[in-house]
Amino acid sequence: MAEPRPRPRRGLCWLGLALTLGASCPGMAGASQGDREPYYRDCVSGCVSANCTGPRLRAFHTRQPVYMRLTGWTCEDDCRYDCMWATVGLYITEGYRVPQFHGKWPFHRFLCFQEPASAFASVLNGLASLVMLSRYRSAVPATSPMYRTCNSFAMVTLNAWFWSTVFHTRDTFLTEKMDYFCASAVVLYSIYLCCVRTLGLNHQLIASLFGALLVFLFAGHVWYLTYVRFDYGYNMAANTLIGVVNLLWWLGWCLWQRRVLPYVWKCMIVVTMLHGFALLELLDFPPLLWVLDAHALWHFSTIPVPFLFYSFLVDDSLHLFKLKTEFGKAE
Repeated sequence: MAEPRPRPRRGLCWLGLALTLGASCPGMAGASQGDREPYYRDCVSGCVSANCTGPRLRAFHTRQPVYMRLTGWTCEDDCRYDCMWATVGLYITEGYRVPQFHGKWPFHRFLCFQEPASAFASVLNGLASLVMLSRYRSAVPATSPMYRTCNSFAMVTLNAWFWSTVFHTRDTFLTEKMDYFCASAVVLYSIYLCCVRTLGLNHQLIASLFGALLVFLFAGHVWYLTYVRFDYGYNMAANTLIGVVNLLWWLGWCLWQRRVLPYVWKCMIVVTMLHGFALLELLDFPPLLWVLDAHALWHFSTIPVPFLFYSFLVDDSLHLFKLKTEFGKAE
C-alpha cells in the first residue's frame, strides 16, 4: 500500500459569505489519496469487469431500486462505493489515517443520498427560508418599496438550497457546477439587495446600473468556469472577494444606521454569525459515524439564520412602507 500523502482539505471555501447560504466546496476534486491508491484502482477495475458488462449488468439494472436509478447511480458508481469502503477498511487495519476519495471524505450512503447529513441540512435550510418568505409576504404590503427585491432574493436563495440538496444527494459534473453557481448568485444578489436598500431607493438608476454590472460579472464567472477552465482556486478567490464586499457593505450600513433603525442589530448578528459558522470548515475531520462532517455541521448551523434575517427584512420593509405612506399623505 502506498504511503499516504497529505490529504486535500475542503478548506474555508466560502468564509461565511452568503447571508443565508453555506455553499459546498469540496476541495480539489480531481484526485485524492484514496482514489490514487493502487488497491482501490485495482478493486474498481476488477469490479467493473466482473459486474458491469453483459448479462451481469442487465441483472444489476433489474435489481437496482427505482430511486437509485432515478438519481443516476450506475453499476460503476456502486463499484467505486464498495471499493472505497474496502480501501478505508485496509487503511484503518494498517493504522493509517482515513483517506479522501475524489476530494471527499467517505460517507455512508443512505438510500440515494451520497452525503445524507448535508443533504438533510440543505432541505432544512430551504424549508426555513420558505417559512420565513411566507411570513414576510403575510406581514409586508406588496406596495412596500423593498417588497419585490426581497421576494426575488428569497427565490434565488431557495433555488440555491435546492441545488445544494441535489448536489449532496448525487455529486456529478452538472450538480457540482449548479451548486457552486447558485451559491455565488445568492451572494451577488445579497450585494444587490444591500445596494437597493442603501442607494437604490433614492437613486434608482444607480441601483439598476449596478445590478446590470453584477449580472455581467456573474455571466463572465459562469462562462469562464464552464468553457475555459474550472479553477477551484479562482472560484474560491472570486467568492471570497464578493463575500467581503457583501459583509463590509451590510455591516457598514448597519453601524451607520444603528441609532436611527434599532432593528439593524438583527442583520449585524446574521453577518457576524455566518462568518463565525464558516470556521467550522477549518475542522475538516472524517465524518462521525461516517455521516456527519464539518461541512454538514456548517449547513446545520445556518438553519436558524433565515429566521433572524427575514425578521430584519420584515421590520425594515414595514418601516419603509410607513415612510412611504406618511410621505404620500404629506403630499
